[in-house]
Amino acid sequence: MSEKSLFCGNNKPADSANLTEVEKKHMPVIECPDTVKAGEPFKVTIKVGEIPHVMQEAHSIQWIEVFSGENFKVRVDLTPVTTLPEVTVTLIKSGRHRTSSIRVIERCNLHGQWEAVKQIAITE
Repeated sequence: MSEKSLFCGNNKPADSANLTEVEKKHMPVIECPDTVKAGEPFKVTIKVGEIPHVMQEAHSIQWIEVFSGENFKVRVDLTPVTTLPEVTVTLIKSGRHRTSSIRVIERCNLHGQWEAVKQIAITE
């Protein structure tokens, strides 16, 4: 049986405690508070890879999308050579739920889409 193509759906690590070299360069790293207050803005910073990803003409991150749970919030398109695959956005969570998630999907032109999720708590 052949391996799954990197272009079939969103890639996630097989073992998040033991990332491969490709996973280390492509998994979005989500930095935000573990707990946020309902109705108050908070910053979410996304970096592509714990090892910095290149941004060359022939190999680069094309875009980064941010979701709150399943709800789309923002997409940032990147340009090779003149940008870095790191963005910061400001979000506001409502108080309807006590927990939520920040989900990030990014696309590498050579290695497909990669997804990461971080759970957060919401307080009143």
